[in-house]
Amino acid sequence: MIPAQPAITRKNIVMLLRLVAVVFSSVAAILSTVLPLLFYTDLSAGAVMAIASVLLIGAVCIHGMLTHTLNDIADYQSGTDQHSPGILSGGSGVLQTGAMSVGMLKQLGTWMTLFLLITAVLFAFLGLTEFAVLTLIGIWGAVSYSLKPFQFAYYPFAGEWLSLFPTMLMLGIAAPWILLEQIPVWAWQNGLINAIWCMAWVMVHHIPDRHADRKAKPLKRTSVVWAVDIFGVRGAKLPVMLYLAVVGLLLLWTAFTRPAGAIGAGILLGYAIYLVIKMDIDDVEKVTNDEKKLLIFAFATAIWLGIFI
Repeated sequence: MIPAQPAITRKNIVMLLRLVAVVFSSVAAILSTVLPLLFYTDLSAGAVMAIASVLLIGAVCIHGMLTHTLNDIADYQSGTDQHSPGILSGGSGVLQTGAMSVGMLKQLGTWMTLFLLITAVLFAFLGLTEFAVLTLIGIWGAVSYSLKPFQFAYYPFAGEWLSLFPTMLMLGIAAPWILLEQIPVWAWQNGLINAIWCMAWVMVHHIPDRHADRKAKPLKRTSVVWAVDIFGVRGAKLPVMLYLAVVGLLLLWTAFTRPAGAIGAGILLGYAIYLVIKMDIDDVEKVTNDEKKLLIFAFATAIWLGIFI
């Protein structure tokens, strides 16, 4: 049987998009602040859904296409993806399977970046300042995470805080910012909690790759790799526990005005912490199953906080 030649096909694009990650992070963040606008304001459902649709398209283009394209290129060239034992981690798989080539991904990344930059300029020209800002921050997150001279994914805590956090937070507060022309406290709460939750499960995502990341050239010193260097093998869980603790502190703040939302999200958080504590970090399949559960908890938390404001 002759192996398939690398090609930019619909099937390969879907593989590259990794829509599961997009849904449980970006889509969750959007819904968490869109639902209150539908349920608790006098805004028309049509206006809210129109903005939500634009945000969803942007999330797929930036998080699904651009971010994953650039990340696949960087991690493949450094070698970490070739050594990754992960099931959910280790890139989209389009390069490892030969479905697409590095040249194709570079072409896609270049054209997508240009398209998004032109879109941002058009938004600014049309007076849609918020959309222009959101697009530029999204581009920054994707580029700074994977490409030199930044390549923040290869430095402890930098990838999360300088690339992932701003894009996820802005996506979370975008709808109320645009439609209400202000950002209510509940939107800040939801946006912050969902962004940190996303950072937490990304840390679990890095646990199976800690050995592969050490073999990367340049060394991919993620927060997990850094924690293992400092605290030994038990330190692999430290970054995710740190971020889950921050979520807990944010829920304490939320409880003062939204006890129902905080209690429900707190129950999910408690079970997530329990899963991490009992996690066998050397069992890749177990870590992957726990990560899937954390993805569901993160999504459920976003929806719960969107309903109970």
